[in-house]
Amino acid sequence: MAVSNALVGCPKLETLLNLSSTSTLQTPLGLIGVPRNNNRTRRGLIHRARCELSPSDSATISALEQLKNSAPDRYTKERSSIVVIGLSIHTAPVEMREKLAIPEAEWPRAIGELCGLNHIEEAAVLSTCNRMEIYVLALSQHRGVKEVTEWMSKTSGIPVSEICQHRFLLYNKDATQHIFEVSAGLDSLVLGEGQILAQVKQVVKVGQGVNGFGRNISGLFKHAITVGKRVRTETNIAAGAVSVSSAAVELALMKLPESSLASARMLIIGAGKMGKLVIKHLVAKGCNKMVVVNRSEERVTAIREEIPGVEITYRPLDEMLASAAEADVVFTSTASESPLFLKEHVETLPPASPEIGGVRLFVDISVPRNVGSCVNEVETARVYNVDDLKEVVAANKEDRLRKAMEAQTIIAEESNQFEAWRDSLETVPTIKKLRAYAERIRMAELDKCMSKMGDDINKKTTRAVDDLSRGIVNRFLHGPMQHLRCDGSDSRTLSETLENMHALNRMYGLEKDILEEKLKAMTSGQQK
Repeated sequence: MAVSNALVGCPKLETLLNLSSTSTLQTPLGLIGVPRNNNRTRRGLIHRARCELSPSDSATISALEQLKNSAPDRYTKERSSIVVIGLSIHTAPVEMREKLAIPEAEWPRAIGELCGLNHIEEAAVLSTCNRMEIYVLALSQHRGVKEVTEWMSKTSGIPVSEICQHRFLLYNKDATQHIFEVSAGLDSLVLGEGQILAQVKQVVKVGQGVNGFGRNISGLFKHAITVGKRVRTETNIAAGAVSVSSAAVELALMKLPESSLASARMLIIGAGKMGKLVIKHLVAKGCNKMVVVNRSEERVTAIREEIPGVEITYRPLDEMLASAAEADVVFTSTASESPLFLKEHVETLPPASPEIGGVRLFVDISVPRNVGSCVNEVETARVYNVDDLKEVVAANKEDRLRKAMEAQTIIAEESNQFEAWRDSLETVPTIKKLRAYAERIRMAELDKCMSKMGDDINKKTTRAVDDLSRGIVNRFLHGPMQHLRCDGSDSRTLSETLENMHALNRMYGLEKDILEEKLKAMTSGQQK
């Protein structure tokens, strides 16, 4: 059976149905182009075509035409879904997270690639040492998740099956609650830690102006920032909370003999935010002498000026191994995408001080890791990474749960507000189309009027007639427009607004225009 020209070559339908010459299916109804592996969709379309075609219609309306007219409805009558596809310290080991990690500088590129997928409209990336999460606005939940997971596999080299074993999937309200909990510090290894809120803010900062960081996803992250601030202001969740850096220091001190706390030689590699916090926490624990290895001396000088009375020695990056040879504890927190220490580097180093048992500690809080796991094979070395910090934060579980419950009340309130805001966005296409519809009528009637008045009308009269028609239309639209506008704060008003929207769509046949607008947006987005 030949493929009908009604479908092939139509970009809108090919976008929605993923038509290709290599994946077609012939059926008694001619439902060509439905992927073989999507049996549920195929069965639904076949059933729908059989139900809608009466014997008298079958001669004039082909099943392909039925498919052409009905397939887009599956994507436009239902609102697009917010989906989170993620892996975190709670679900995936650091070995996997580091392969999936995306540097901040690469976030815009990742957003562009994600929005280039067939069923993804908007996207954002949240990649930290504890999590790698992709947030998308998907036309289809199932297909969107499949495409994003395949993209993650392609960029990381990890098989899809392995990603599926460790990923978590959240949709709509659950996705909203998750990012709000993340921003509030409830999903962190260290309850209430403040760094994650700064990282959520960075997602918004980097996303500004990036095509694909659209209204829904940007609105979600901006609202998450509000939630994070409220939780920290209105609860005591941050009181006494430790950060990843402070937990790293606590872990190191737990592994050292008590008698060696004052004499242990400390080395910090990397003077960024995490490295600076490690230095501050070491000072708080009584360490007044340490060495810092960094690419440039400026940051180390700034830290030295901020913390007077502490002996902080700077060493350049090319002296890293020599500095490690003189250290008992090595903290690493750099953005390097390849390990700084491997087995062959460490096994040549002299043993650590006898006071700490001759075993050098490497505390690596970077993702990707700065210290290879192979270093553990060296008899005189022990390696700890971010996943090992669970040992430090396991205490005080009851207090952590009580604080989390206080924060959940705020999160539930803010989640309802965000969902109401999303619902209110539904009226925007109707407002635009209603005004465009009225403007088309106005212009058509104005043209008729001007043609009847002849060619000798002066500009003043032309302008007066135009102003008159515009004023009538604006006065006529004022009432409907007022009943379509809603900020989403009042659920009753929102429900009435959505009812008004559906009524106007039916009365003026605006749904067809909105459908066409969505299709054009999808097609143009894929052509860019």
